[in-house]
Amino acid sequence: MDAFLYQASLYLIAMVLAVPVAARLGLGSVLGYLLIGLLIGPITGLVGSEMRDLQHFAEFGVVMMLFLIGLELEPRALWAMRGKLIGLGGLQVVGTMALITAILLVTGQDWRISLALGMIFALSSTAIVLQTMNEKQLMQTAGGRASFAVLLTQDIAVIPMLALMPLLALPGARAVAQADNGGGAVGDFLQSLPAWGAALTTLGAVASVILGGHYLIRPLFRFVHAARLPEINTAMALMIVVCIASLMTLVGLSPALGAFLAGVVMADSEFKHELEGSIEPFKGLLMGIFFITVGAGMNFAPFLANPANIVGLVLALVLVKSAFLYGLGLAFGLHGRDRWLFTLGLAQAGEFGFVLVSFALGQRILPEPLAQKVLLIVALSMLITPVLFIIHDLLARMQKPEAEVAPDTIDDQHPIIIAGVGRFGQVVNRMVTMSGFKTTVLDNDLKTIQLMRKFGFKAYFGDPTRPDLLNSAGLQTARVLVICLDDFAATTRLVAYARHLRPDLHIIARARDRVHVFELFRAGADDIVRELFDSSLRAARYVLENVGLSEFEAAEAYRIFYKYDRAGLRDLAKVWKPGVPVENNAEYMELSRAQNRELENALLVRDRSLPEGAPNSLHEPH
Repeated sequence: MDAFLYQASLYLIAMVLAVPVAARLGLGSVLGYLLIGLLIGPITGLVGSEMRDLQHFAEFGVVMMLFLIGLELEPRALWAMRGKLIGLGGLQVVGTMALITAILLVTGQDWRISLALGMIFALSSTAIVLQTMNEKQLMQTAGGRASFAVLLTQDIAVIPMLALMPLLALPGARAVAQADNGGGAVGDFLQSLPAWGAALTTLGAVASVILGGHYLIRPLFRFVHAARLPEINTAMALMIVVCIASLMTLVGLSPALGAFLAGVVMADSEFKHELEGSIEPFKGLLMGIFFITVGAGMNFAPFLANPANIVGLVLALVLVKSAFLYGLGLAFGLHGRDRWLFTLGLAQAGEFGFVLVSFALGQRILPEPLAQKVLLIVALSMLITPVLFIIHDLLARMQKPEAEVAPDTIDDQHPIIIAGVGRFGQVVNRMVTMSGFKTTVLDNDLKTIQLMRKFGFKAYFGDPTRPDLLNSAGLQTARVLVICLDDFAATTRLVAYARHLRPDLHIIARARDRVHVFELFRAGADDIVRELFDSSLRAARYVLENVGLSEFEAAEAYRIFYKYDRAGLRDLAKVWKPGVPVENNAEYMELSRAQNRELENALLVRDRSLPEGAPNSLHEPH
């Protein structure tokens, strides 16, 4: 018991202290777990061979991870993405796997080992790549979207890889592996069956998971949910995953395969989010322990014996994957920095490589020395991912900008100019034009302009903040300028420019938040619309209607909040100080608290009128 408590304390302290530090350094949680495993294992020797038993237990976190991945993959969503998943993602997985397998065969490696290593090295690090792209705001680029599609395909591809791995082991080795994993009476029974009998038993187990997930688990979850005890819901979620994993293990299949199938079957269930919430903490903890044990169990003897060999293999892996990814990006029309992002972002091995190495070792496909070497290559390739992104940034700066498309020639002018026609501006334009008024629409997104033209709306391509384009659009004679740009700093500059040029022009501007409202107010906008204010206020009205208020009472609360907030923002704008955070502005905070108390009182007593002196029609700082 004392030894168990010592081990538990050591692992938990390591997780709590080291992972936040790794996250702050931009390394991500997976690398944090690996590094702390290296620290308490090979470097300091705080843990020994006993962590092998813990690693087998922690592998259950992989099963939970794949169940959660399945829950996120609704069949309809997958079908909608089938082009990128099958085309770009499928080619990356199959092509990289085939290329690495062929290279290893040429070097004289056994075909089974070559194919297993091809599967391991074909994968990239979902956790590190997505986190880095989010931090660098690259997810919405063409390269970011292509990388996401490939990573999603890789996550799905892990399932057939796990199912295929046991077939690569020699029959004798597979029997030994099954005995080591506790095949038991059922395992012996399957061994005694003919091939067709074992196949039917396996198919029956898979079918039972699919049918049970669709017809049995849902009514059972409703029955358990009726008890309204959170701990029973958690127990139910764990029971589903444990039972499915046990069934798959008994018939000689990967438990992760069964968990993934069950997750996909339940992806459109009304209990989806409850299942995710119940399992996520256990999955995160077990996955953390799993990666720590991988790091702690690494054998650095091959590296110390021949560091040049290991480093050379890591660089060879990155170069081979980069070459194939670059060609794939070229074939799928990625240009410039997007192609380099796609190439370098996915050039490393991934965390699922540790899972496959562990599985291949357990199935006696990879010999122990080779498995240790592969683990080192996977870990080191992940560790250099930040360097790959630095190289991408350098190449992106060196990349020649693509030839700019010349702005359109504006051949007519109308009293209403709409600058920016994204989701916000499109709604404004549709309502105004369908009410019988003519607009001049400007936007610097060529695809959006082309799409609008397909729907019969006239629009001009060009930067709406350029003075010459605005003048061509008729800024000198327009009655209303509507600014709907996604770039909020550009919005403020455009308001200031238009107000300076035309003091009589009515300017309506889209604002991001309260501070942006104040900036636009100072710049000279007449009407300011916070992009989420009206929609969130309407959502609050629906809430009130469904918790006991009548439609009339909810509408009155909506009206009072709307008018008080607009009136209050006018006063707050007067005490707002540019460059000073509102929480550091004592006068602003005091006035804001007073306004909140006044608004709360007005809502509670259903006051139907504004405070004395408040205008009935306000120009919107809101």
